[in-house]
Amino acid sequence: MKHVLDFERPVIDLREKIAELKKLTEEKDIDLSEEIRTLEERLENLEHDVYTNLKPWDRVQMARHPERPTTFDYIKYMFEGFMEMHGDRLYGDDPAIIGGIAKFEGLPVTVIGHQRGKDTKDNIFRNFGMPHPEGYRKALRLMKQAEKFGRPVITFIDTKGAYPGKAAEERGQSEAIARNLMEMAGLEVPIICVVIGEGGSGGALGIGIGDKILMLENATYSVISPEGAASILWKDAAYAQQAAESMKITSYDLQELNIIDELVPEIMGGAHKDFSRQAELLKPFIRAELETLRSLDVETRLEKRYEKYKNIGEYATSDI
Repeated sequence: MKHVLDFERPVIDLREKIAELKKLTEEKDIDLSEEIRTLEERLENLEHDVYTNLKPWDRVQMARHPERPTTFDYIKYMFEGFMEMHGDRLYGDDPAIIGGIAKFEGLPVTVIGHQRGKDTKDNIFRNFGMPHPEGYRKALRLMKQAEKFGRPVITFIDTKGAYPGKAAEERGQSEAIARNLMEMAGLEVPIICVVIGEGGSGGALGIGIGDKILMLENATYSVISPEGAASILWKDAAYAQQAAESMKITSYDLQELNIIDELVPEIMGGAHKDFSRQAELLKPFIRAELETLRSLDVETRLEKRYEKYKNIGEYATSDI
């Protein structure tokens, strides 16, 4: 692991100390097994204390971790025979959103997701996971194709937001997202959305309307970034940590508010520690939701989807 977050530095330092003792044991033929065992027990306790008591800002950093698994990584470990499809048939292809056909445990599905880059060159190619309108139109094309052939749709959400540039606005960014919201609300096949990293504003919602919303433990989901909220509330992005505390953007907050349906636990230290193990933790959640949703007729499923979003939030009515 190349990237270390500030709050996990004590854990890394202790791991390095254990590694030094093990190396010394091998090179000098000194028996340090008792000291190593004691430190390993201390490391286990320290990891538990650090990673089970994360603050909202810590989880924001985890969600943004450059080594965190992306949509392609989950496709690799969870699906078979993925065939990627390109283009919106109107303008072009958008590498910030990927999609195609695959099998999930033998079941044909359509998989769509935001895609960040793995390095600087890849990030530039994928616009840092911030889609243009053609990305959302490609996603909608694939969803309508899935509806035609009766395939469930699984989306992976991981974006700071839709790209706000001039070209994107000229090509109808807002209209593209709005149309996806409308179409996904009435799509006749099961839709499962999984927030795997950052769920940023309308950029996330463009592929985020579904029957069930799953969210990884250290992911975030919000209408604005903590830095953006701090700039508005305190006129200073440096207050991002305080903003994260008050915005209720963590999986635990959103589960309590009934925004998400299932909180998917992450392996100790975060999803980036072991992609395959994290994928195995996510699989049973998707399997269970697919079984439930596929057992419902279309009319019932759409009614439940409508009720789900209607019941989010609190409001009052008046005869006046």
